[in-house]
Amino acid sequence: DIIFAPDGDYQFYLRCLAEAAERHSLKIHAYVLMTNHVHLLASPMGQQIIPKTLQSLGRRYVPYFNYDYGCTGTLWEGRYRATLIDSDQYLFTCMRYIEFNPVRAKMVKHPKDYQWSSYHHNANGKADTLITSHDLYLSLSKDETCRQAEYAALFKE
Repeated sequence: DIIFAPDGDYQFYLRCLAEAAERHSLKIHAYVLMTNHVHLLASPMGQQIIPKTLQSLGRRYVPYFNYDYGCTGTLWEGRYRATLIDSDQYLFTCMRYIEFNPVRAKMVKHPKDYQWSSYHHNANGKADTLITSHDLYLSLSKDETCRQAEYAALFKE
């Protein structure tokens, strides 16, 4: 089922996510909004941060969506899935997996061609207030341009 249709849906969701993440101290490092699901890479700053953030987000986005499209009920069936990242290399694997999702779905040829992801921030330096750069991402280089180039190179493999 579709959870985002026009650009306004994506924009509203990102605003709601940013507000909920800030309110509950969840640091977002990477994301992609697909038409029917979302991937997030985030660091909670305490216990219960992820569920509180997602609950807050759902309480704003679901009524918005249902009202606009004349629907009722929930948009997401069941609970979200969260996985702990237990190694430095796996962080970049997850970031790449997330931002490469539209390519795997054959929606675009390269992540740079998809508007609704953190790739533009992480690889090209486009301002995105939702993103908090992870320390491992920052360790790619002290120079911002070099860091973005190093990150973008991960997508050439």
